[in-house]
Amino acid sequence: MNTATHESKPATAHPLLASILPAPLSRLGTVFTLCLAVAWMAGNQAVAQDAVSAEDELPATLDVDSLYASMAPQPVYGRTAIELLRELETKHYSPVTFDNDFSTEVFDNYLDMLDGARLYLTQSDIDAINDVRGSLDDSLKNGDLQPAFEIYNLYHRRVLERLVWTVEFVESQLDSLDFTADEELIIDREDVPWAASVAELDELWRKRIKNSALSLSLTGMEMDKVEERLSKRFRNQLTQVAKTNERDVFQAYMATVARTVDPHTSYFSPRDSENFNMGLRGSLQGIGAQLTSEDEYTKVAELIKGGPAEQAGQLKAGDRIIGIAQGDDGEMQDVIGLRLDDVVDQIRGEKGTLVRLNILPAEATSEVGAREIAIIRDTVELSEQFARSEVLEVDINDDMYRIGVITLPSFYFDFEAASAGLTDYRSSARDVRALLEELKQDDVEAVVVDLRYNGGGSLNEANELVGLFIESGPTVQIRYSGQRNGFVRSYGDADPEVVYDGPLAVLVNRASASASEIFAGAIQDYQRGVVLGGQTFGKGTVQEIIPMDYGQVKLTRSKFYRISGASTQHRGVLPDITFPDRYQAIETMGESNLDGALPWDTVRPVEYRTYNPLREIIPELQARHQARAEDDPDFVYLEGTVERMIEARERETIPLNRDKLKAQRDADRRAAFDANNTRLQAKGLPVEEWRDETYDEDAENDQLAATDDEGSNEEELEEEDPLLQESGRVLVDMAELLGNPMAASHDSGNIRAALNTLELSDQ
Repeated sequence: MNTATHESKPATAHPLLASILPAPLSRLGTVFTLCLAVAWMAGNQAVAQDAVSAEDELPATLDVDSLYASMAPQPVYGRTAIELLRELETKHYSPVTFDNDFSTEVFDNYLDMLDGARLYLTQSDIDAINDVRGSLDDSLKNGDLQPAFEIYNLYHRRVLERLVWTVEFVESQLDSLDFTADEELIIDREDVPWAASVAELDELWRKRIKNSALSLSLTGMEMDKVEERLSKRFRNQLTQVAKTNERDVFQAYMATVARTVDPHTSYFSPRDSENFNMGLRGSLQGIGAQLTSEDEYTKVAELIKGGPAEQAGQLKAGDRIIGIAQGDDGEMQDVIGLRLDDVVDQIRGEKGTLVRLNILPAEATSEVGAREIAIIRDTVELSEQFARSEVLEVDINDDMYRIGVITLPSFYFDFEAASAGLTDYRSSARDVRALLEELKQDDVEAVVVDLRYNGGGSLNEANELVGLFIESGPTVQIRYSGQRNGFVRSYGDADPEVVYDGPLAVLVNRASASASEIFAGAIQDYQRGVVLGGQTFGKGTVQEIIPMDYGQVKLTRSKFYRISGASTQHRGVLPDITFPDRYQAIETMGESNLDGALPWDTVRPVEYRTYNPLREIIPELQARHQARAEDDPDFVYLEGTVERMIEARERETIPLNRDKLKAQRDADRRAAFDANNTRLQAKGLPVEEWRDETYDEDAENDQLAATDDEGSNEEELEEEDPLLQESGRVLVDMAELLGNPMAASHDSGNIRAALNTLELSDQ
């Protein structure tokens, strides 16, 4: 989840200090994901959960009544709902009317978010709650969230009942499954009717269990091991669902209400707000450890390099945290069995404060080996979110060209530090400026800005980044609605300095969104550089973060447009030259597939100059690229991969007959295997040997083995990114066609000849 600039005073804030996030998840899908909303929000944070794997001591005989507890809204939730509606009604880009139609949308979206695959609720359940379908708007206006909680309570009980049934089926009836029967399982259940009875759901889940068991058994896993694996899997899910609390329900419902207005508007509770805001800062205050749940313990998955925990040297990956205390004399609190997000809350804290942890070392077999450690909290930078650079050597006809690559994961900006007057605040544009200066010192001939998977961030940072490559000029237009009556204003770069003026390419894909599209669109409009890759996401709206008494709301305040007047909404930025993109296979990817997305439109273009006659040479660039791509093993392989993914996603059912499923899986694996070997052989690399799909228990139990040990003698062959390599070749062509050919850094052919001579002399 990408984050956006936090606005302390949104009413008077500069429009370019707004958030421009990509689309959120369309639905959370399964209840245990919903129950861990913090883990969902903190997927890129320094304390996050990679997988739901907690398994508390569940009783041998499971009882739904002992696991279920009805949840009710707290008074602050009702006040927050009223405040949220007021913010949406007065500040959203589009007029918002809270009426029966809105209520119906909220009702449907809420059910879709909870049980979009129709796995838990029956038609009679829907009938029982259907009387509130048209009145949720009135309840919200009155701050009454009881209807939403009643819906969730029913859903929560049904999920517990279903998981208890599933565990009991796996542990007592798994051997009754007939893998020779000619059955199928529907893959996409979004549009299927609600189950008419519990018996119909039983049959659906029998097939789901059969599919899971069959998939595992096809790897060679014995059925007793299959039963053990599935039992643990569903018991883990049951454990997490049982930990659901009223905060989860409130966050889920308020987020649904907000997203009903448009897909990029959302509500964040105080806890989720902190996780959300960390991403833009690129830092947090804590100990610098990634945590996960394992059985009833909170386990250290990884230490962040340079963080307080790593520097202290007392905490190791694999250690389990069983107690937490604050300060020198705070009481040690037992956290065994506690939800991960609650443990995270206790570990995070202000810079300079002390936290004491009761640690069970990874090698310890009982709590007898526990020990206490103390760590001083500090600011932890999430370095994987920051811009980075490398020098790529591209071989063209035995000539080597040095191409600089800047990878930018997000448009980050530490607004809080900047507002406090600190001079060393984090900024993506500032970091890229420094990297460009370094690349120039490295004598690169061209630069690729890699924005693949960059979902956006600060609009101001996108504006600043464009300014590094152009003289002064407009970069983006913003259209306001509501109180500003559709007023359009352009923003741009007032600094005539150009940090880098050489050949430039911007590499994007379908996951490049928002601020990425502003940057790519401006570079394309100015004809300052060439845009390569896949069609971008298509998010052309601007959001602002507005603090509330309890949490914050991210709402759409305006739309942005390219300087050419075209919106990126829905359509995104179309590359000048298209590269294979795996997201082509995901038909639901992109703004145009989101319910309630604002429409595409245009405004008047602004005056701007162009830097190069790129449109004149694009046809020739495309022709040269296509000629290479047709014979390039990597491009042929990527194209084939996309085609196979599209073919697989078009399947509507999964066979539950062992022979049919095995034949389908073998065919899929063989096609991918043969395609990869063809690629390797064409590149002169060692081909792989075909191996049947087998289950290796020793390999599974060895997952914690280190893969990056300095003492390891194994060296994996790292292949270069073919899309970056081709980007470099396109830039070499572009420079030549523009009349300023690049100078090769050296002749790779001569070097190879010299090496061959040395090898012969050694012999």
